[in-house]
Amino acid sequence: MSKEKSLDEIKKIWPKEIPDIENVPKYIKKYKEDLIVIKYGGNVLIDRKIFNNFIDDISILNKLGLSIIVVHGGGPRIERELKKENIETKFINGLRVTDEKVIKIVEEVLIDFNNDIVSSLNKKGLKAISINSKINNVINVIPDKKELGFVGVPDKINSDTIKDIISQNQIPIVAPLGLDKNNQTYNINGDTAASAIAKKLKSRRLLLMTNVEGVYDDRKNLISEIKPYDMENLVNLKIVQGGMLPKIKNCIDAVENGVRGVVILDGRKPHSILKEIFSDKGAGTLIRK
Repeated sequence: MSKEKSLDEIKKIWPKEIPDIENVPKYIKKYKEDLIVIKYGGNVLIDRKIFNNFIDDISILNKLGLSIIVVHGGGPRIERELKKENIETKFINGLRVTDEKVIKIVEEVLIDFNNDIVSSLNKKGLKAISINSKINNVINVIPDKKELGFVGVPDKINSDTIKDIISQNQIPIVAPLGLDKNNQTYNINGDTAASAIAKKLKSRRLLLMTNVEGVYDDRKNLISEIKPYDMENLVNLKIVQGGMLPKIKNCIDAVENGVRGVVILDGRKPHSILKEIFSDKGAGTLIRK
Protein backbone atom coordinates (compact mmCIF):
# COMPACT_ATOMS: atom_id res chain seq x y z
CA MET A 1 0.00 0.00 0.00
CA SER A 2 1.20 3.48 -0.80
CA LYS A 3 1.31 5.99 2.04
CA GLU A 4 -1.50 8.07 0.50
CA LYS A 5 -3.77 5.10 0.06
CA SER A 6 -2.95 3.86 3.56
CA LEU A 7 -3.92 7.13 5.20
CA ASP A 8 -7.07 7.34 3.13
CA GLU A 9 -8.10 3.83 4.18
CA ILE A 10 -7.00 4.28 7.79
CA LYS A 11 -9.07 7.43 8.31
CA LYS A 12 -12.23 5.43 7.66
CA ILE A 13 -11.61 3.05 10.56
CA TRP A 14 -9.18 4.83 12.92
CA PRO A 15 -10.55 5.89 16.36
CA LYS A 16 -10.77 9.64 16.78
CA GLU A 17 -9.37 9.40 20.33
CA ILE A 18 -5.93 8.45 18.97
CA PRO A 19 -4.53 11.57 17.29
CA ASP A 20 -1.24 10.48 15.64
CA ILE A 21 -2.72 8.80 12.59
CA GLU A 22 0.11 10.05 10.33
CA ASN A 23 2.53 7.56 11.89
CA VAL A 24 0.31 4.53 11.37
CA PRO A 25 1.61 3.61 7.86
CA LYS A 26 5.15 3.46 9.29
CA TYR A 27 4.09 0.85 11.84
CA ILE A 28 2.05 -1.13 9.32
CA LYS A 29 5.26 -1.41 7.27
CA LYS A 30 7.17 -2.41 10.42
CA TYR A 31 4.85 -5.29 11.32
CA LYS A 32 3.39 -6.38 7.97
CA GLU A 33 5.76 -9.36 7.52
CA ASP A 34 5.49 -10.47 11.15
CA LEU A 35 3.06 -12.17 13.51
CA ILE A 36 1.52 -10.62 16.62
CA VAL A 37 0.10 -12.91 19.32
CA ILE A 38 -2.43 -11.23 21.63
CA LYS A 39 -3.49 -12.88 24.88
CA TYR A 40 -6.77 -11.53 26.21
CA GLY A 41 -7.19 -12.38 29.87
CA GLY A 42 -7.60 -11.32 33.47
CA ASN A 43 -10.68 -9.53 34.78
CA VAL A 44 -11.02 -7.75 31.42
CA LEU A 45 -12.88 -10.89 30.36
CA ILE A 46 -16.02 -9.93 32.27
CA ASP A 47 -16.74 -6.29 31.37
CA ARG A 48 -18.70 -6.15 28.10
CA LYS A 49 -17.64 -2.59 27.30
CA ILE A 50 -13.97 -3.61 27.52
CA PHE A 51 -14.74 -6.71 25.46
CA ASN A 52 -16.31 -4.62 22.69
CA ASN A 53 -13.31 -2.28 22.70
CA PHE A 54 -11.03 -5.31 22.31
CA ILE A 55 -13.12 -6.56 19.38
CA ASP A 56 -12.87 -3.12 17.74
CA ASP A 57 -9.07 -3.07 18.07
CA ILE A 58 -8.67 -6.59 16.65
CA SER A 59 -10.96 -5.61 13.76
CA ILE A 60 -8.80 -2.56 12.99
CA LEU A 61 -5.57 -4.58 13.07
CA ASN A 62 -7.02 -7.10 10.62
CA LYS A 63 -8.35 -4.41 8.29
CA LEU A 64 -4.89 -2.78 8.29
CA GLY A 65 -3.43 -6.06 7.04
CA LEU A 66 -1.56 -7.19 10.17
CA SER A 67 -1.34 -10.90 10.97
CA ILE A 68 -2.65 -11.61 14.45
CA ILE A 69 -3.40 -14.62 16.62
CA VAL A 70 -5.69 -14.26 19.63
CA VAL A 71 -5.32 -16.53 22.66
CA HIS A 72 -7.89 -15.97 25.40
CA GLY A 73 -8.18 -16.91 29.04
CA GLY A 74 -11.33 -17.51 31.02
CA GLY A 75 -10.56 -17.57 34.74
CA PRO A 76 -13.29 -15.18 35.96
CA ARG A 77 -15.94 -16.82 33.76
CA ILE A 78 -14.89 -20.28 34.95
CA GLU A 79 -15.06 -19.09 38.57
CA ARG A 80 -18.60 -17.82 38.00
CA GLU A 81 -19.80 -21.14 36.58
CA LEU A 82 -18.13 -23.20 39.30
CA LYS A 83 -19.91 -21.10 41.94
CA LYS A 84 -23.24 -21.74 40.20
CA GLU A 85 -22.54 -25.46 40.49
CA ASN A 86 -21.32 -25.11 44.11
CA ILE A 87 -17.94 -26.57 43.16
CA GLU A 88 -15.00 -25.34 45.21
CA THR A 89 -11.52 -25.50 43.69
CA LYS A 90 -8.09 -24.70 45.03
CA PHE A 91 -4.97 -23.33 43.38
CA ILE A 92 -1.37 -24.53 43.53
CA ASN A 93 1.18 -21.91 42.43
CA GLY A 94 -1.50 -20.01 40.53
CA LEU A 95 -2.86 -23.08 38.68
CA ARG A 96 -6.37 -24.38 39.30
CA VAL A 97 -6.60 -27.97 40.50
CA THR A 98 -8.79 -29.54 37.81
CA ASP A 99 -10.62 -32.82 38.42
CA GLU A 100 -13.16 -34.52 36.10
CA LYS A 101 -16.07 -32.28 37.14
CA VAL A 102 -13.98 -29.13 36.84
CA ILE A 103 -12.44 -29.91 33.43
CA LYS A 104 -15.92 -30.44 32.01
CA ILE A 105 -17.00 -26.96 33.12
CA VAL A 106 -13.67 -25.40 32.12
CA GLU A 107 -13.97 -26.81 28.61
CA GLU A 108 -17.59 -25.68 28.23
CA VAL A 109 -16.86 -22.14 29.46
CA LEU A 110 -13.73 -21.67 27.35
CA ILE A 111 -15.37 -22.97 24.18
CA ASP A 112 -18.41 -20.77 24.81
CA PHE A 113 -16.18 -17.72 25.22
CA ASN A 114 -14.15 -18.77 22.18
CA ASN A 115 -17.33 -18.82 20.11
CA ASP A 116 -18.33 -15.44 21.56
CA ILE A 117 -15.10 -13.83 20.31
CA VAL A 118 -15.40 -15.50 16.90
CA SER A 119 -19.03 -14.45 16.50
CA SER A 120 -18.30 -10.86 17.59
CA LEU A 121 -15.46 -10.51 15.08
CA ASN A 122 -17.47 -12.09 12.28
CA LYS A 123 -20.26 -9.55 12.88
CA LYS A 124 -17.63 -6.90 12.08
CA GLY A 125 -17.21 -8.43 8.64
CA LEU A 126 -14.03 -10.34 9.49
CA LYS A 127 -13.38 -14.06 9.33
CA ALA A 128 -12.34 -15.48 12.71
CA ILE A 129 -11.74 -19.21 13.18
CA SER A 130 -12.25 -21.20 16.41
CA ILE A 131 -9.35 -23.25 17.71
CA ASN A 132 -10.16 -25.35 20.77
CA SER A 133 -10.19 -28.92 22.05
CA LYS A 134 -13.23 -29.79 19.89
CA ILE A 135 -12.42 -27.89 16.67
CA ASN A 136 -9.01 -27.46 14.98
CA ASN A 137 -7.04 -28.40 18.12
CA VAL A 138 -3.43 -27.23 17.70
CA ILE A 139 -2.01 -27.87 21.18
CA ASN A 140 -0.83 -31.30 22.24
CA VAL A 141 -0.08 -31.46 25.96
CA ILE A 142 1.64 -33.53 28.57
CA PRO A 143 0.19 -33.54 32.11
CA ASP A 144 1.59 -31.02 34.57
CA LYS A 145 2.04 -32.10 38.20
CA LYS A 146 -0.17 -35.01 39.21
CA GLU A 147 -1.82 -33.08 42.06
CA LEU A 148 -3.15 -30.53 39.53
CA GLY A 149 -5.29 -33.12 37.74
CA PHE A 150 -6.23 -32.21 34.16
CA VAL A 151 -3.79 -29.31 33.82
CA GLY A 152 -1.48 -29.61 30.85
CA VAL A 153 1.80 -28.18 29.58
CA PRO A 154 2.06 -27.54 25.81
CA ASP A 155 4.27 -30.19 24.23
CA LYS A 156 3.68 -29.65 20.51
CA ILE A 157 2.03 -26.81 18.60
CA ASN A 158 0.54 -27.51 15.17
CA SER A 159 1.76 -24.30 13.56
CA ASP A 160 0.69 -25.36 10.05
CA THR A 161 -3.00 -25.03 10.95
CA ILE A 162 -2.43 -21.56 12.39
CA LYS A 163 -0.33 -20.41 9.44
CA ASP A 164 -2.92 -21.71 6.98
CA ILE A 165 -5.67 -19.66 8.69
CA ILE A 166 -3.52 -16.52 8.72
CA SER A 167 -2.52 -16.94 5.07
CA GLN A 168 -6.21 -16.52 4.17
CA ASN A 169 -6.41 -13.22 6.09
CA GLN A 170 -8.39 -14.96 8.82
CA ILE A 171 -7.89 -14.66 12.58
CA PRO A 172 -7.19 -17.78 14.70
CA ILE A 173 -8.95 -17.55 18.08
CA VAL A 174 -7.28 -20.05 20.41
CA ALA A 175 -8.77 -21.37 23.66
CA PRO A 176 -6.19 -22.47 26.28
CA LEU A 177 -7.15 -26.12 25.99
CA GLY A 178 -5.15 -29.06 24.67
CA LEU A 179 -5.34 -32.80 24.14
CA ASP A 180 -3.02 -35.51 25.39
CA LYS A 181 -2.05 -38.65 23.46
CA ASN A 182 -5.38 -40.25 24.48
CA ASN A 183 -7.43 -37.24 23.31
CA GLN A 184 -8.20 -36.27 26.91
CA THR A 185 -8.86 -32.54 27.31
CA TYR A 186 -6.55 -30.54 29.57
CA ASN A 187 -6.75 -27.00 30.87
CA ILE A 188 -3.71 -24.79 30.13
CA ASN A 189 -2.69 -21.55 31.80
CA GLY A 190 -3.62 -18.86 29.25
CA ASP A 191 -0.25 -17.07 29.38
CA THR A 192 1.55 -20.40 28.97
CA ALA A 193 -0.56 -21.29 25.92
CA ALA A 194 0.02 -17.87 24.35
CA SER A 195 3.75 -18.02 25.06
CA ALA A 196 4.05 -21.52 23.56
CA ILE A 197 2.32 -20.41 20.34
CA ALA A 198 4.38 -17.20 20.13
CA LYS A 199 7.62 -19.18 20.58
CA LYS A 200 6.68 -21.78 17.98
CA LEU A 201 5.78 -19.10 15.41
CA LYS A 202 8.67 -16.77 16.40
CA SER A 203 6.24 -13.88 16.64
CA ARG A 204 7.41 -10.26 16.54
CA ARG A 205 5.29 -9.43 19.57
CA LEU A 206 3.36 -11.18 22.30
CA LEU A 207 0.88 -8.84 24.00
CA LEU A 208 -0.49 -9.95 27.37
CA MET A 209 -3.66 -7.96 28.08
CA THR A 210 -4.56 -7.94 31.74
CA ASN A 211 -5.93 -5.70 34.49
CA VAL A 212 -2.69 -3.94 35.48
CA GLU A 213 -0.79 -1.19 33.66
CA GLY A 214 2.37 -3.27 33.41
CA VAL A 215 5.35 -3.91 35.70
CA TYR A 216 6.29 -1.44 38.42
CA ASP A 217 9.68 -0.66 39.96
CA ASP A 218 10.42 -0.36 43.70
CA ARG A 219 8.99 3.19 43.70
CA LYS A 220 5.72 2.03 42.11
CA ASN A 221 6.58 3.71 38.80
CA LEU A 222 5.57 1.95 35.58
CA ILE A 223 8.55 0.45 33.74
CA SER A 224 8.24 1.15 30.00
CA GLU A 225 10.98 -1.26 28.88
CA ILE A 226 13.14 -3.84 30.63
CA LYS A 227 15.55 -6.66 29.74
CA PRO A 228 14.91 -10.25 30.92
CA TYR A 229 17.95 -10.17 33.26
CA ASP A 230 16.70 -7.01 35.00
CA MET A 231 13.22 -8.49 35.24
CA GLU A 232 14.66 -11.54 37.00
CA ASN A 233 16.33 -9.18 39.49
CA LEU A 234 12.95 -7.60 40.28
CA VAL A 235 11.61 -11.09 40.98
CA ASN A 236 14.61 -12.02 43.16
CA LEU A 237 14.22 -8.79 45.12
CA LYS A 238 10.50 -9.57 45.54
CA ILE A 239 9.54 -6.28 43.88
CA VAL A 240 7.51 -8.43 41.48
CA GLN A 241 5.64 -11.17 43.30
CA GLY A 242 2.33 -12.98 43.78
CA GLY A 243 0.04 -13.41 40.80
CA MET A 244 2.48 -11.68 38.46
CA LEU A 245 5.17 -14.36 38.88
CA PRO A 246 3.74 -16.97 36.44
CA LYS A 247 3.13 -14.19 33.89
CA ILE A 248 6.69 -12.88 34.21
CA LYS A 249 8.09 -16.41 33.92
CA ASN A 250 6.24 -16.85 30.61
CA CYS A 251 7.42 -13.42 29.39
CA ILE A 252 11.08 -14.21 30.02
CA ASP A 253 10.74 -17.70 28.53
CA ALA A 254 9.19 -16.27 25.34
CA VAL A 255 11.86 -13.57 24.89
CA GLU A 256 14.64 -16.11 25.49
CA ASN A 257 13.13 -18.43 22.87
CA GLY A 258 12.57 -16.45 19.70
CA VAL A 259 9.89 -13.85 20.48
CA ARG A 260 11.25 -10.36 19.72
CA GLY A 261 9.33 -8.65 22.52
CA VAL A 262 6.61 -9.30 25.10
CA VAL A 263 4.35 -6.53 26.40
CA ILE A 264 2.22 -6.57 29.55
CA LEU A 265 -0.50 -3.94 29.08
CA ASP A 266 -3.73 -2.79 30.65
CA GLY A 267 -6.66 -4.21 28.70
CA ARG A 268 -9.09 -1.99 30.63
CA LYS A 269 -7.81 1.14 28.89
CA PRO A 270 -9.47 2.02 25.56
CA HIS A 271 -7.41 1.10 22.49
CA SER A 272 -4.39 -0.03 24.52
CA ILE A 273 -3.50 -2.50 21.73
CA LEU A 274 -3.45 0.23 19.08
CA LYS A 275 -1.47 2.58 21.33
CA GLU A 276 1.10 -0.15 21.93
CA ILE A 277 1.58 -1.21 18.32
CA PHE A 278 1.32 2.16 16.59
CA SER A 279 3.56 4.35 18.76
CA ASP A 280 7.13 4.45 20.05
CA LYS A 281 5.89 5.24 23.55
CA GLY A 282 3.81 2.07 23.78
CA ALA A 283 1.16 1.37 26.37
CA GLY A 284 2.64 -1.01 28.96
CA THR A 285 5.90 -2.75 29.89
CA LEU A 286 7.98 -4.10 27.01
CA ILE A 287 10.34 -6.97 27.81
CA ARG A 288 13.01 -7.65 25.20
CA LYS A 289 16.71 -8.36 24.95
